[in-house]
Formats: sequence, structure tokens, C-alpha cells
Amino acid sequence: MERAGRPASRAAATAGAQIQRRRQQRGMSQAELARRTGLSKATLSQLEAGAGNPTIDTLDAVAVALAVPLNDLLTPAGSTGVLHLPGTAAEQDAPTRELLRRISGGHSLEIWRLRLPERTSVDGVPHAPGTTEHLLVASGGLVAGPADDLRRLEPGDMLAFPGDAPHGYRTGEVPADVTVVIASPVIASPVIGSPVIA
Repeated sequence: MERAGRPASRAAATAGAQIQRRRQQRGMSQAELARRTGLSKATLSQLEAGAGNPTIDTLDAVAVALAVPLNDLLTPAGSTGVLHLPGTAAEQDAPTRELLRRISGGHSLEIWRLRLPERTSVDGVPHAPGTTEHLLVASGGLVAGPADDLRRLEPGDMLAFPGDAPHGYRTGEVPADVTVVIASPVIASPVIGSPVIA
């Protein structure tokens, strides 16, 4: 499992935190994950603690058992707070591409188009724990986000926030056209082990 003689790395710590997070999201015990990967429970416990330096083969076995891409285990978890990215100007003579946010594996994604008339108020019902909402404003303007941290959004702006708490959307004198991406963790049923959407 480990490469001897080397101190634990930052990548090992990241992988350990991600393994523990993904396992808990799925309602899976360490013993069950150990069984599915063929690793001992002690080895898995050491992995989750970020100790040692696991091989790619070890991490690949864990990724398969957790049903996530291997890269997800090596990518630090993003902030669970609010992320507000103002819109940017496009290039005049060439395509403009911007990565706004990466949504890692282990999630169920829903993409919605939300069109709100002027002077409209909508209160969002909290989703399952761990859910994140992403708003991308196509046209118009609105105030949106967590009930205690609403943000003013203009065309091109992107806002990501925890969707498992009270939130809302409010328009003023102009309507709004918004793309909404809802990312909810996928957990495994502790009884039959099949995927269940939280």
C-alpha cells in the first residue's frame, strides 16, 4: 500500500480526507469499504488519517469501490460556503471559455432553467445535506443565495451556495433568466448497496 521510507505527502492527506468524506456520504462503514477494496481495516484507517503514501493501485481500488473517478480522491474538497464570480467580458475576435467551477464525481446533477418575471419572490426549500446550488445569470438581474447572505447578480455572474439551508430568489424591475445546476451527493443504501439519491 505504501512506499516505504517516505513521509506522508500532501496528496496522501488530501486523498485520506476525500476517502473518508465519500465513504461517509454513502453511509458506508470502514469495514465495508475495506471488504470491497480487499484492504485491511487498519490500512484503510491509516489511509483516511492521511498517514503513509498509498500507491495509485490502492487509490484506484478505493475509487472503484466508492464509484468515483480516481482524480476526485486527489482533488481537495472545494469550499462549502458561498462563491460569487462576477461576469467577465468576452473576447472580441475569438471564442471565450471559462471554467467557472468543477463539480466532482459522486454527485447527482440537475440542470434547470429558471425564468422569473419582474417583482417576483421565490423561497427555495432546503435540499438534502451536502447539496450545492449553482446559478448562472443569462439575462436580467436578481438577488439570490442563502437567506442570510443574499447577493445581487447581473448577466454573466455565477453564484454557488449551500442548497441545504433556506435560500431565495428575488427580481426587481426586470425579469431574470437563470441556469440552475443542483449538485446533490449520491449515497449508497446501507442495506443493499445500490446508489440512492439523497
